[in-house]
Amino acid sequence: MRKVLIFGGFGFLGYYLVKELLQRGYQVTVADINDKSDLASQVNFLRCDIGSKENVDKVFESDRFDVVYNLAGFANLDRAVKDPLTTMQLNVLGNMYIIDACLKHNVTKFVYASSAYAVSNKGSFYGISKLASEKIVEEYYKKYNLNFTILRYGSVYSERNYDNNYIYNLVKEAVKNQRIDHKGDGKEIREYIHASDAAKLSIDVIETNEFDNMHVILTGTERMERIELFNMIKEILNNKVEISCNESGYHNHYRFTPYSFDPSVSKKLVANPHIDMGQGLLECVRAVYNDEQE
Repeated sequence: MRKVLIFGGFGFLGYYLVKELLQRGYQVTVADINDKSDLASQVNFLRCDIGSKENVDKVFESDRFDVVYNLAGFANLDRAVKDPLTTMQLNVLGNMYIIDACLKHNVTKFVYASSAYAVSNKGSFYGISKLASEKIVEEYYKKYNLNFTILRYGSVYSERNYDNNYIYNLVKEAVKNQRIDHKGDGKEIREYIHASDAAKLSIDVIETNEFDNMHVILTGTERMERIELFNMIKEILNNKVEISCNESGYHNHYRFTPYSFDPSVSKKLVANPHIDMGQGLLECVRAVYNDEQE
């Protein structure tokens, strides 16, 4: 049984990653500042702030791990713009604490959760932090032979309530206020992928050597404009939603593609089969209604 350590394992994507790892028979340890998860009883949990080198080192002293995932740090672009110092401390320095500990404790493989914004001139401090961390991961491989896979996630969504779950929060606004207020023109294009599908692909990359020391792009198969998404939600809610695209500010987000220059060579993985976008939205609507009734 392979032992897997996940920093940020009780976060948005981390929840699905932990769940899938357990289903596949891995022994899972979660290091997170948050201890609230219905999966807590099935894993070894260690409270950890990755901004503290002492915290990170203590996690690695608890056991020997074969694979380490880093999903921790700032994952919300808008929050990162407002707090660049903390963004760099967590996303860059915190990541270095983890990588350095991986090296010292003979970890077989390190998996870094990056973003499409790492290869974009959009994304502000968030994108910069992801690109810097990617380069650091690559350099540790070149200098110290620490095998890695960098996962560049696109537009991930699910029916669970997290502050960086864009579609869930969109549906919540539509259900509660019968409104969708968007700060762009609605023509921005995204390829949405359900977090469950993203998690499965994130584990597939450690079960083969095909993706060793590579960048992997994880996005959905359904490419659509934001306004199409808004209209899908509106139709699911019986057309009782007012949509407003006011173009007041979308400067830090890309419109059609995140790519602003030629990135390192990467492969793109898509889930097949995958959760249909309409079905995923229905799950979000049901979850919002259930959360409102609690």
